[in-house]
Amino acid sequence: MSDNSPRRSLLSATAHLLGIEDREFAAVAWSFAYFFCLLSAYYMLRSVREAMAIVGGTENIPWLFMGTFFAMLLAAPAFGWVASRFPRRQFLPWVYYFFIANILLFFAAFTYQQNNGLDQVWISRAFFVWLSVFNLFVVSVFWSFMADIYSKEQGRRLFGIISAGGSTGALLGPLVTSALVVPIGFRNLLPMSALLLAFAVFCIFRLRRWATTRDEKQDNQQIGSGIPIGGTALAGIKLLATSPYLLAIATAMIIANFLGVATYMYMAELVDATFADTDQHTRVFAILDAIQNALSFIGQLILVRYTVRKLGVGITLAILPVVSVLGFALLAINPVFIVIAAVQVLRRSITFGLTKPTTDMLYSVVSAEERYKAKNFIETAVYRGGDLIASWTIRFIGGIGLTGVALVCVPLAVIWTLLALRIGREYKQRDDALLQSKTG
Repeated sequence: MSDNSPRRSLLSATAHLLGIEDREFAAVAWSFAYFFCLLSAYYMLRSVREAMAIVGGTENIPWLFMGTFFAMLLAAPAFGWVASRFPRRQFLPWVYYFFIANILLFFAAFTYQQNNGLDQVWISRAFFVWLSVFNLFVVSVFWSFMADIYSKEQGRRLFGIISAGGSTGALLGPLVTSALVVPIGFRNLLPMSALLLAFAVFCIFRLRRWATTRDEKQDNQQIGSGIPIGGTALAGIKLLATSPYLLAIATAMIIANFLGVATYMYMAELVDATFADTDQHTRVFAILDAIQNALSFIGQLILVRYTVRKLGVGITLAILPVVSVLGFALLAINPVFIVIAAVQVLRRSITFGLTKPTTDMLYSVVSAEERYKAKNFIETAVYRGGDLIASWTIRFIGGIGLTGVALVCVPLAVIWTLLALRIGREYKQRDDALLQSKTG
């Protein structure tokens, strides 16, 4: 008994420091592990995806975004149909089973291609499109699940900590990739990724058990319920079109995408010009991912809970666009590799360290159907539509150079700042209304 007391005291002190209540500790641990496995699996493959974009030719990146967008247009209604007809406790694991099977099929395809000396271009393009779909769907489903099982108050305290689990995985994934990709080859990373995804499914079952036995949040449909969400396969589109709140979230995301695609496309060109082959390209992207994810971890674990509490949701959301204004202004003045790399790492670390956990809190004040269908549509089809528009726009105006594109990005970031503040005000109004309906 005495041997366990110091350990229990340490766990209790840690939980108190992080804002976790005793009854939540097991659920937060499983959520942390779930997101850790999910993003470890993804980030082991993300650097491979970036290298595959180079294999297909950097001039063809806009076509890859177009392929991804059309894949999303097919996948989003399919997901909406499944969500309408099957309980969440059934379809959530099967989303991940489907993608595990996909990973193993790509492993077989890459192995066959290499063993038979076939051209890698088309399978590389297919992998780029597929992984872009995979990332958005599995992460969107994850956060819908988190918004389902935790209350608004819990989300404000816990989502940053849970996000840190993802950043831990997102840090480990590229480190493993950078260490192993050259000696074992990129294709052998795929089965390792599939294994991590399988453990994420086990975490779902543990969280589902916790959600069905707890005695809180009875005002929402339960994740353990056998009742489907209902509605139609295309309900997410209608919900988005009729909600100014959701439209504002989607618009902010499209602007953010434009700025992200601008840095991504120029970064790909510079990496291709500087480093020799696919494995070396993969290593460079993995190192950059590791740096940004280490910074994201600090933001998620320590900063986001305090910024949301002290500054509010709107100001927390406005931090990234304000940094983007300054970053693109600096890039316009000095458009060199080290500056664009620094801007990309800083923007992405803030995105995942502060903005993404805060954005996921926004869906705690909407209905279950909006949480799964509208959120999923925004974060998949609309997200990739934004990528498509951004990539072709940047290609069209590419003649003005990196300096000119950076100058275009500055006023867009200013508009994004104002939009973030508006979204924060709407969130507070909705949250206050929900509290009044419970107490009234």
